[in-house]
Amino acid sequence: MPKNASQSASLVWETSLPESAGVKLFSRGKVRDVYEHRSDPAFAAGRRDSKTADYLLIVTTDRLSAFDVVLPDPIPCKGAVLTALSEFWFGLIKDITPTHFVTANFKEITNKIPVLAGYENELKGRSMLVKKVRVFPVECIVRGYLAGSGWSEYSKQGTICGIKLPSGMKESERLKEPIFTPSTKAISGHDENISFEKTVELIGKKDAEELRSRTLKIYENAHRYALGKGIIICDTKMEWGRDEKGNIILADELLTPDSSRFWPADSYQPGKGQPSFDKQFVRDYLISIGWDKKPPAPKLPDEIIKKTSEKYLEAYKRLTGKAL
Repeated sequence: MPKNASQSASLVWETSLPESAGVKLFSRGKVRDVYEHRSDPAFAAGRRDSKTADYLLIVTTDRLSAFDVVLPDPIPCKGAVLTALSEFWFGLIKDITPTHFVTANFKEITNKIPVLAGYENELKGRSMLVKKVRVFPVECIVRGYLAGSGWSEYSKQGTICGIKLPSGMKESERLKEPIFTPSTKAISGHDENISFEKTVELIGKKDAEELRSRTLKIYENAHRYALGKGIIICDTKMEWGRDEKGNIILADELLTPDSSRFWPADSYQPGKGQPSFDKQFVRDYLISIGWDKKPPAPKLPDEIIKKTSEKYLEAYKRLTGKAL
């Protein structure tokens, strides 16, 4: 879909909120369009100062990236699933850590930013109002099973991100205990796996240990919950930041099919790759056609688009107990 084709009734490729809406584009990522909002009239008039934004508005589009390249075809319902599932998990882990989440309710969003009421088709169901944070420059990844790039590295070196594992393990086998394997947070291109020692160099020992502890605790609690719903969370990644008071809080999305590998528990069998409810399905297709993982990405067949949408919706239904 060309980038000037913003949205249909159910698809949003890219948003473009005018500055008259009281927001300014802050960043446009592979999947999310992020706007900042201040109630300060000077900000609305276009004069930036040193004041912190009141909020960020995160709009999750239906864009899909694979191997760090945005694919040309949007996935129906994808943005809505990622938003609703993040909201669900933020509520479930609120006793473990504070988060940046304020609301995903469109009425509550427009109560704070009234002019957004005119953008319901673009925003409703796929937008979150969040606190603005200073994000740590690392992706906090936790792995509970031997899969993906972890399996590839283990097959060659017996390690994951330099962490030595027992010999003789099988693909998709559950690790004795989850491991923390951070990576850099690349603005463009590929993130790179880094050691915990490198993480300490980047953000300091105290913060590195705190992020590791909270990330592992969230994963362990979420894994236990999801298993009871018939889903194995193989791995996931999280982002953390500091709020205006210096507190460490969870940011970005949480435990979605974009940031995690979800496997059906009833068919789990170590020794091979697993079927999934996440974008690994699309990655597998792209590998099967021999794409070199460089832009431009190939178009997806209608059947792949349809099945990907169904997988995202099924993950949401299983985990929350209700249809989107």
